[in-house]
Amino acid sequence: MLTAFTQAFRTPDLRKKLLFTLGIIVVYRVGTHVPIPGVDYRVVQECVSQTSGSQGLFGLVNLFSGGALLQITIFALGILPYITASIILQLLTVVIPRLEALKKEGQAGTAKITQYTRYLAVALAILQGTGLVATARSGALFSGCSAASSIVPDRSIFITILMVITITAGTAVVMWLGELITDRGIGNGMSILMFISIAATFPSALWAIKKQGTLAGGWIEFGAVILVGLVMVGLVVFVEQAQRRIPVQYAKRMIGRRSYGGTSTYIPLKVNQAGVIPVIFASSLLYIPALIAQFSGGNSSWKTWIEQNLTKGDHPVYISLYFLLIVFFAFFYVSISFNPDEVADNMKQYGGFVPGIRAGRPTAQYLSYVLTRITWPGSLYLGVIALVPTIALVGFGATNNFPFGGTSILIIVGVGLETVRQIESQLQQRHYDGFLR
Repeated sequence: MLTAFTQAFRTPDLRKKLLFTLGIIVVYRVGTHVPIPGVDYRVVQECVSQTSGSQGLFGLVNLFSGGALLQITIFALGILPYITASIILQLLTVVIPRLEALKKEGQAGTAKITQYTRYLAVALAILQGTGLVATARSGALFSGCSAASSIVPDRSIFITILMVITITAGTAVVMWLGELITDRGIGNGMSILMFISIAATFPSALWAIKKQGTLAGGWIEFGAVILVGLVMVGLVVFVEQAQRRIPVQYAKRMIGRRSYGGTSTYIPLKVNQAGVIPVIFASSLLYIPALIAQFSGGNSSWKTWIEQNLTKGDHPVYISLYFLLIVFFAFFYVSISFNPDEVADNMKQYGGFVPGIRAGRPTAQYLSYVLTRITWPGSLYLGVIALVPTIALVGFGATNNFPFGGTSILIIVGVGLETVRQIESQLQQRHYDGFLR
């Protein structure tokens, strides 16, 4: 990986792209520290220091915003509204025929779906920004801070609307920065910003582990956490690269005087076909009951049960539900993102077949069978990755939102591998001798 980056900096046009990407990243990180109008920044810092060990229900959003959510800055929502909008549009593509038709139109249809995604992301930013402002005004954003109710001194309608508009505009700017990286930089811009947001929380979280440690001034715990993180990253890289290759043979066809086909290829089915989506779905779904209980009044039995079982990441009930939801969403997402019938029909149309399997419906049944077999270990792997860091690191005094958790590791490794692949691909195009002959 370091060799690829070194060679990229030696290539003039790639060096410009890398420097442009770094410049956008700097702008993004500066924006995560600019507070929105109407917020008492001194009180915010006081509450952050008092509740530094527990981020509560807002840990997932705070993770994707690089810590900007609890700072209540202009980039408080980060890239999460766009991620949510993309997932929603991807799910609706299977349900709404119009979106499915746009997806099959190629580049023009993809551009239209991207436009819809932007509109939905802005709508979600307005909704989430309103919820953030209301939560900050009520003091529920920092439940353990005595001065939380003073974060927003002026509670007039004008200031409230201004705060929501600022947060929404910040989300739109983040989307624009991500698209600039995609067009003029290296890698997928949205993924790069998500990578930076998560990586930005690593130094403070690791230093908190060191300060809370008791062995050799905390350095023993610090080294153990680093070792566990490296092992988890190695496991994720190994599984993310694993795939089941289904061989495909294309028969020869004579069109006029020319012969087409007769080639062999394969269909790569990844062991972790769903990526990080099941972990995000499961985390978000488990936040909903706790969020409802937090804003509901009274001391009913269901509220007490939720507060005792679904708000602590190390509780057995929480762990069991989290694991089962990850497995369920892994199968659910794979079933809607990969259509064996469509793949089998495309193969049959171009004269392709799996050796030993008849074309058409038998091929679709075979693909479905293989996909189910490899999704089981993939879903169990996601559950283990999401839970093992939580269980292991709680013993070192880590919070439930420690960055070496399943979501952060999967995203960082996935984005890192994809970015390195793109750099190596562009280097190969520029240094391939066959193009020069």
